[in-house]
Amino acid sequence: METDMTERKPIGTSYVSWIDQQIAEAQRRGSFDDLPGAGKPIPNLGREDAVQAWLRQYAQREGLSTEDMLPTSLRLRKQVERLPETVRELRSEREVRAVVSELNQQIVTARRFPDGPPVPVPLADADADAMVSIWRDSRAQPPVSLPQAHQPAEAVSRPRPRWWRRVSRRRAP
Repeated sequence: METDMTERKPIGTSYVSWIDQQIAEAQRRGSFDDLPGAGKPIPNLGREDAVQAWLRQYAQREGLSTEDMLPTSLRLRKQVERLPETVRELRSEREVRAVVSELNQQIVTARRFPDGPPVPVPLADADADAMVSIWRDSRAQPPVSLPQAHQPAEAVSRPRPRWWRRVSRRRAP
């Protein structure tokens, strides 16, 4: 008679012996043969941070960022710290101010309805003008160029004029 896993435990049998009996019968039937990972060690077994390792592997497998698993206050604090790098990639001052404003709105909402540990997150609103100046400074810097020895001779001798200067020279009478 084949034992079904939904079968009730017989009266007078201990749970341990009944479960061991079902496992032994399943092994005899070959139910555990050719399972994925058979014969391989269990990853991270015995490590103290096995749960964190499992979460990291899950996030990597699902294409998630580990930052998405952080409480809101910590995630917002990281965004405030990365704000100078974020604004350098934006195209206009309006976008910079919009990003700072949106981040501030998220911070205010997180302060009203906190979840997770009480981590103080400063508003980035006072830094909107500072972020705009960082953005402007990043636009003013010339792009990184090759060392002088690797550039063509004409590029080293005379820099090319900016596009608006070329246009204004054409229009000049």
